[in-house]
Amino acid sequence: MAKVAFIGLGVMGYPMARHLAVKGGHDLTVYNRTSAKAETWVSENGGTSSATPAEAARDADFVFCCVGNDDDLRSVTTGKDGAFETLRAGAIFIDNTTASAEVARELDAAAQARGAHFIDAPVSGGQAGAENGVLTVMCGGNPDVFEQARPVIDAYARMVGLMGPAGSGQLTKMVNQICIAGLVQGLAEAMHFGKSAGLDMEAVVDVISKGAAGSWQMENRHKTMIADTYDFGFAVDWMRKDLDIVLTEARRNGAKLPVTALVDQFYGDVQAMGGKRWDTSSLLARLEKK
Repeated sequence: MAKVAFIGLGVMGYPMARHLAVKGGHDLTVYNRTSAKAETWVSENGGTSSATPAEAARDADFVFCCVGNDDDLRSVTTGKDGAFETLRAGAIFIDNTTASAEVARELDAAAQARGAHFIDAPVSGGQAGAENGVLTVMCGGNPDVFEQARPVIDAYARMVGLMGPAGSGQLTKMVNQICIAGLVQGLAEAMHFGKSAGLDMEAVVDVISKGAAGSWQMENRHKTMIADTYDFGFAVDWMRKDLDIVLTEARRNGAKLPVTALVDQFYGDVQAMGGKRWDTSSLLARLEKK
């Protein structure tokens, strides 16, 4: 059992922290910007809550974080009352936020300056993956530090991999989101085409999902797409945030991402339709808009 802190109890962080406490058996201290949510978490899972990230991180062996973006991440780490104020020498800070590779490298250097360690560890699998403890975790950091952290991360993951030095986890998550963006647009167009052609799309998916067209998105989203319901899964607002990170990095490294850039614009159309919190499969709603 390790002494663990968890900063950020949002849609993903709340169940991830629970797995660390219940499945991992660790002694948890939690922090959330809205303190009532942290208190609710403690009432359900035990442990303690703290008033600041610095207080939560004090004396912790492992400090996990899952917040919104680069600015949020800097605020809870190197900002006033941030976790890095009290991060002890030898402690490992594991960041599950989907953020830029730049901020990952920045925080890695800041942790090293304190004699501590940093791993960027963005996740894939969505809310369902977090709740079921079967996330895919893409890590960047020192191999020896990763091996220390891996057994703890395992509490909420089904796959944990080291992709390279600091920032590599975030870059891998960008690859992941590029794949998803194009795939979901293709699935949306296929569903739209099949419905327009008068096909029984349940029957169509039952057949084609067993062949080369099959995917996680098809298996898990086709029923809600057929029903024109988009209230489950990864929100459009979050996807646009991720794609902005991707496209910014592409401009830096010279990668050409024409499909990703186009799909990002399509998600902007969905937002304009009022679909900011619809799940990413709502690209179909854009095609079927009257």
